[in-house]
Amino acid sequence: MNKLYVAKSSSLSLAWAEVLLHLLDRGVTNLSPAVITISDFDENSLPRQVPEIQMTIDAFNKQTSRTIASTIFPISLWTPEAEDSAERLYARYERIWKTIAKCPANNKGVYFRRMTAYLPEDMPAESKPVNQLKHVIETFRNGNHRHSALQASIFDPTRDHTHNRQRGFPCLQQVAFEASDGELAVTGFYALQHHVPKAYGNYLGLCWLGRFMADRMDLRLSQVTCIASSLKLGDGCTKSGLAPLKESLDAILEQYRGKAA
Repeated sequence: MNKLYVAKSSSLSLAWAEVLLHLLDRGVTNLSPAVITISDFDENSLPRQVPEIQMTIDAFNKQTSRTIASTIFPISLWTPEAEDSAERLYARYERIWKTIAKCPANNKGVYFRRMTAYLPEDMPAESKPVNQLKHVIETFRNGNHRHSALQASIFDPTRDHTHNRQRGFPCLQQVAFEASDGELAVTGFYALQHHVPKAYGNYLGLCWLGRFMADRMDLRLSQVTCIASSLKLGDGCTKSGLAPLKESLDAILEQYRGKAA
């Protein structure tokens, strides 16, 4: 039976750990839907993290969460202090796109590319890609606060509606931006999310994207929410195989709670 799960922690690291420990409980195989909300940011609108948790999951996955996050927002290409920081970012990404596209993991696409160069396959040859993030920023700054205008779509029926039993991309379907009282809330919707290998990086990437959008929209990032229609441990992940990871997390959380007390 499906049952709504809502994470209690407002910290990226602690929310991720909380969800993992719940998924490892006896009898739990899937959370549907799962809602994780992050609202603990520092003065630079970056999510506060527990470094030991991030390093632990990165070591376990043998891949940094920053690498996963960069598929949603390539923060290393953004120079926030520049007046034309958005245009510089888009141009830099376009210059290296061919290199990014050559990576086998990106053969079906990349989230940031879908948000900045959206072009369905059935469009006429002369059609130009749509930079959805640019549109959201510009229409908002011009006074259009209509909710349906402030969103970016990743899922593309012309290429993603297939009969394949497994596809992999895109798990993130859509990102919505909610502006109210000078603050920005970001919501990302996943049809399926693999918690152990991907979720930490997913949360981080959505936070980075929110920071960028808030900066360009002259707002303060206040909240990032990730909604997964189905949240699972991940392909190849078993509860017994994750026992060492759980043990490491339990030790970190015990120390963290001791310091916070």
